[in-house]
Amino acid sequence: GEVLGDLLAPDSPVPAVRLTRIFRQAQQSGVVTNAHRINSGLPPVTDGLPDFFLFVEEETEDAARVAVEVAARRIPAKFGLDPRRDVQVLAPMHRGPAGAGALNGLLQQAITPGRPDLPEKRLGGRVFRVGDKVTQIRNNYDKGANGVFNGTVGVVTSLDPVEQRLTVRTDEDEEVPYDFDELDELAHAYAVTIHRSQGSEYPAVVIPVTMSAWMMLQRNLLYTAVTRARKLVVLVGSRRAVAQAVRTVSAGRRFTALAHRLTGGTLV
Repeated sequence: GEVLGDLLAPDSPVPAVRLTRIFRQAQQSGVVTNAHRINSGLPPVTDGLPDFFLFVEEETEDAARVAVEVAARRIPAKFGLDPRRDVQVLAPMHRGPAGAGALNGLLQQAITPGRPDLPEKRLGGRVFRVGDKVTQIRNNYDKGANGVFNGTVGVVTSLDPVEQRLTVRTDEDEEVPYDFDELDELAHAYAVTIHRSQGSEYPAVVIPVTMSAWMMLQRNLLYTAVTRARKLVVLVGSRRAVAQAVRTVSAGRRFTALAHRLTGGTLV
């Protein structure tokens, strides 16, 4: 977990290039400004920006409710973005009232509610419907043209109770069928954890930041969530929780001794 960091340490003899030009967002955007502020230990600016907002909600359940309303209704109405394709809710944790698990259920009710005239498939405590945003949770090299991999996201486009099969159109615009006995490979993806979002980008992100997730309120996690957005960031939660995330630097570093060895040191 620390190998890359050790290789890029200031005293490391390994050649490195640092990328400083911003492509994901416009360089003068509030998203970029606040990403730099968070990375420097400063609170984000949340007033007067067209692309970075904070909805203050002190109670966790209220923050979850508002995050769902923002993602499912307000952002699509104001910015013309698709709540499935363009908006991603990123939660610090999976568990809890404002965790990715609970938010997925609330977002599904808001975006793809059940209808008596449409088929659905129940699996354990989950239900799959046409229109659901889903993600593959493990590699399957036998699916699709070239395999479907952990983290692939798509939308359920059809569900056939007779054939016992549903179809997902992935973000790569490929139609991938799943038999009902393969649905354990899929999870709902209206909301995902920030850790799972690493390496991805989205037009807009909504981030619940509440004291109920205090163990995960860390600067690097908030920075990661904010920098997943290309155009728009909405924080929902308490100013206290945001402040704690900004000032808390993770203490979970692994001591590998690799940096010491790279600079010619010896171990006793």
